[in-house]
Amino acid sequence: MIAYDLPLRIESTMNKREHWGKRAQRTKLHRFASIAVQPHPLPCVVRLIRIAPRKLDDDNNTAGFKALRDGIAKRLGVDDADPRVRWEYDQERGRAKEYAVRIEIRGGA
Repeated sequence: MIAYDLPLRIESTMNKREHWGKRAQRTKLHRFASIAVQPHPLPCVVRLIRIAPRKLDDDNNTAGFKALRDGIAKRLGVDDADPRVRWEYDQERGRAKEYAVRIEIRGGA
């Protein structure tokens, strides 16, 4: 298993009311952060873990990872809907004002 810890803040974006430019900036940052992920042989399982003081509900957690997932899929050389990559989502509680993302990639699907 390979793991990466990135200083990203994953937020609930589904009901967020914000300027399109701010959302575009966050999307660009998340996609750019995916360059930390090294290409991995397929099939594989990618587990995305949000670390934050409070948890989000499952659908908001998954939606918050959309741009990062797209970037990681591109680094793996596939579309994010490719069946050779299984995506898993989780959350961990961090200290106050501590936000991060842990990416774990392991073989097998």
